[in-house]
Amino acid sequence: MKRLGRKHRPFYRICVMDQKKARDGKAIEEIGTYDPMVKDKSKRVVLALDRVDYWKSVGAQPSEKVAILIEKVRKGNWGTAKAPPPLTPPKEPAAPAAEGEAAEAPAEAAAE
Repeated sequence: MKRLGRKHRPFYRICVMDQKKARDGKAIEEIGTYDPMVKDKSKRVVLALDRVDYWKSVGAQPSEKVAILIEKVRKGNWGTAKAPPPLTPPKEPAAPAAEGEAAEAPAEAAAE
C-alpha cells in the first residue's frame, strides 16, 4: 500500500511493488485503492481482482494488510457496526453546604 493524502486524512493506493523499493516509491502497477475515512465499510476498498489473481499467479506476495483487504473484498464480509455506548445520566450538582456549617468553618479557622 502506497500512502497518499494529508495529515490525519490517509488514502492508500494498493500497488504491485518490487520488495526492494521504498513504500512510497515507483510502483510496477496500481491495482486498487483503500480509503479508511469512508463511513460505508463496503466502499472503502476498490480492487481489480483479476489483476490481483494474475500477480499472485506469477509469485507476488501481498502484505498482511492487503491480504486481509483482498479476503474481505472476495467474501463481502465487512462486519457489523458496533452499537453506540449507552448514554450515562447527567451527574447531579453537588449540594451546597448548609449555612450554619459554612459560617462555623471560618470562625474555627480564625480561633486557631
